[in-house]
This record gives sequence, structure tokens and C-alpha cells, in this order.
Amino acid sequence: MGTWRNGSGILTVGTGAGTQEVPLRIAASYGARARGLLGTDGVDGALLITPCGSVHTFRMRFAIDVAYLDREFGVLAVRTMKPGRLGLPRLRARHVVEAEAGAMAEWGLRPGARVRVSATGGDGPDGPSVDGGPGRG
Repeated sequence: MGTWRNGSGILTVGTGAGTQEVPLRIAASYGARARGLLGTDGVDGALLITPCGSVHTFRMRFAIDVAYLDREFGVLAVRTMKPGRLGLPRLRARHVVEAEAGAMAEWGLRPGARVRVSATGGDGPDGPSVDGGPGRG
């Protein structure tokens, strides 16, 4: 697996007619991962934090949905966290996606699903697109 860089991209949730494309900000450096959504009043789309296995919402101004993803971009768990909470570490998690509370339910993001990340600014691992679909090995 290559190295992620800070930038922007598209998060694709679902398949077929039910596909949702969500604007994505990628936080891969130590500073960007530590900052996350702190100091913001909301998020347009989602934030991918990589690598990451757990998150907190201390000093956050709003509730967030958190999806824990494995190396193959499979969704391990989805939780809604209020400000001032500490999430449990997920040992198999490699990436975390954060969005405003309620957004992931609207997108149909559930445990067991797979997502696709396409980097549009900065570089994803091994090129500009990473497919979390079934053909990946």
C-alpha cells in the first residue's frame, strides 16, 4: 500500500442506482489528523483520517458520525458521537471517515458495506483512486 497525502477527493458510497458521491477532505499528515474537524462549525461532505483507529470529540462544536474502515475500505462500524466523547479503539480499523451527525444514515453507509475513495487533490496510495470493492485483493 502506498502513502496517503493531505488533499481532497470523492467518497463513493453504494453501488448501482443507489450510489452517492460525497466531497471528501483527506487528512494524512500528523498535523492534519490531529486537527481533524476541531475549530469548525460543520463539514461539507466528509473527512477521511488515515491512518486512524480511534477518534475523540473533545472541543468539538457539533455531533459527528464516525465510520471505521478496514484496509480494504470495508465498513467495520458506524457510530454517532456527541461533543466531549472518546471513541473506543477499533483494532482492525485503518481509516476513519467523519461527517455531520445523520449524514451517514442518509448515504446508506452501514457496517459490512464497502466504499471507494478517489483522490482529486494530493495523492492516494498507488495513484489517484482506491477501490474498496470486491475485486481488490
